[in-house]
Amino acid sequence: MVDLAKLQAANAARWTEAKLTRSAEFAAVAHRLVAAKARYQAVEAKTGVPWWVVAVIHERESSQRWDRSLAQGDPWNRVSTHEPEGRGPFNSWEEAAIDALVNCHPYAAHWKDWSPGGAMTLLEQYNGLGYAMRGLPSPYVWSGTNQYRAGKYVADHVFDPDVVDRQLGCAGLVLAMQAIDSSIRLGAAAPASRPEPPDIILPPAKPPASATSKGVAAGGGGAAAGVAAREAGLSPIAAIAIALGTALAIYLALHVFNRKKD
Repeated sequence: MVDLAKLQAANAARWTEAKLTRSAEFAAVAHRLVAAKARYQAVEAKTGVPWWVVAVIHERESSQRWDRSLAQGDPWNRVSTHEPEGRGPFNSWEEAAIDALVNCHPYAAHWKDWSPGGAMTLLEQYNGLGYAMRGLPSPYVWSGTNQYRAGKYVADHVFDPDVVDRQLGCAGLVLAMQAIDSSIRLGAAAPASRPEPPDIILPPAKPPASATSKGVAAGGGGAAAGVAAREAGLSPIAAIAIALGTALAIYLALHVFNRKKD
């Protein structure tokens, strides 16, 4: 288990000391990412994840391809086959990006700390904490800076200490983007915490297709009475009795009303 508070402190220190070692490569990609700022801001408006975080994840996961999902780089117009698998299909890149940030690990939309240490730690969790468990800087974050030398997971659970990650890391991308867009500012640190997955809200059950309007009305009234009884602290049996009595009363009232109309 990784101590997130310690990891955030380590990443904050790395950020302070970080310098780009492949400046020209970073500059070219940073210009491309900043040029798409409006699209990333549209996702920020729906999720609360800073647009520059969305941008660097997009670059790292799919080289900024707009036909690929932010979650894992799979095509967003088909069901994903890589982790997180089973997502989609979606109607647009934006829709897939929102799903990735809200509903998929590490639930970036629920993260609150966008300080240098916090932002880099969220990005590291996006890729996995295997490097942190080894006490190493993650290349997903630090590749292309003086904070990373070598070492890479070349397959699931397979670490090679001699392989150098040639992709540009997220931290260097943010630094290069800041040099272009001065509005990118990392905030103050917040208490370390793991983002929690969103609550799953099930849709309300639909009444049977054969239900009449009177049956729906009676059932609705009885259910409301049952809820009120439970909230009043009555026992389940008493709540059920009140709900059934209310439903019966509504049914009889409707029956008498209909007979008067006849």
